[in-house]
Amino acid sequence: MAEDDSYESMLCVKPEVHVYRIPPRASNRGYRAADWKLDEPAWSGRMKITAKGKMAFIKLEDKNTGELFAQAPVEQYPGSVVEAVTDSSRYFVIRIEDGNGRHAFIGLGFADRGDSFDFNVALQDHFKWVKQEGELAKLEATQSEAPKLDLSFKEGQTIKISIGNIKKKEAGGAKARPMGGGLLPPPPGAKAGGFLPPPVGQQTVPAAQSNPAPLLDFGSPVPTAQPSSDLWGDFTSAGSNSSKDAASSGWVQFS
Repeated sequence: MAEDDSYESMLCVKPEVHVYRIPPRASNRGYRAADWKLDEPAWSGRMKITAKGKMAFIKLEDKNTGELFAQAPVEQYPGSVVEAVTDSSRYFVIRIEDGNGRHAFIGLGFADRGDSFDFNVALQDHFKWVKQEGELAKLEATQSEAPKLDLSFKEGQTIKISIGNIKKKEAGGAKARPMGGGLLPPPPGAKAGGFLPPPVGQQTVPAAQSNPAPLLDFGSPVPTAQPSSDLWGDFTSAGSNSSKDAASSGWVQFS
């Protein structure tokens, strides 16, 4: 946003500067401060640099009363209004105006190089800002003149979105469900029914011994079933294996 042209801002203040009468330029090589009477300034006082809109103003004022001695309007820097001398960094030639269209060139000097450096930087920064504001204004004007792209939907216009990963997820999503209740599978060699046989020494009495023979069977009494050494069947080897063999069978693993 551009600065209000009615507002005057302060850019730099130096409490003491010197003004010199300078001879006409002898050639195109530039001004030399050594040609001035540096020990006899024509005027000494305070200098201010102010800005109003794009313009900068070098003002020379009386240090006690603030009365304006001379003023140099600056439209651009570097330019013809402020020119550095060829033999020193502390002296400049400025063009002052009286407000009636008349102008004159005077020498401006600073007692310290730091003051002349601040004078130079204040003018550079202001006109750098002026340049940036000008480029921004041109950019905004170009954008405002360019046709705007209409991205709104017209009446009845629709769009179609295709999501390609749904079929892959459905095809590969069917997985084998675990056994109900999360139980471990039976050990290798287990009989149908999933129950382990009782340990050795606790065999149950066969059904033939616990139930009496039918009354009409007058044959020889049914001999008592003797426990067989093969009662455990396929579990004999599993029950007699060491813990190392059981771990190697692979159906139960403990972490």
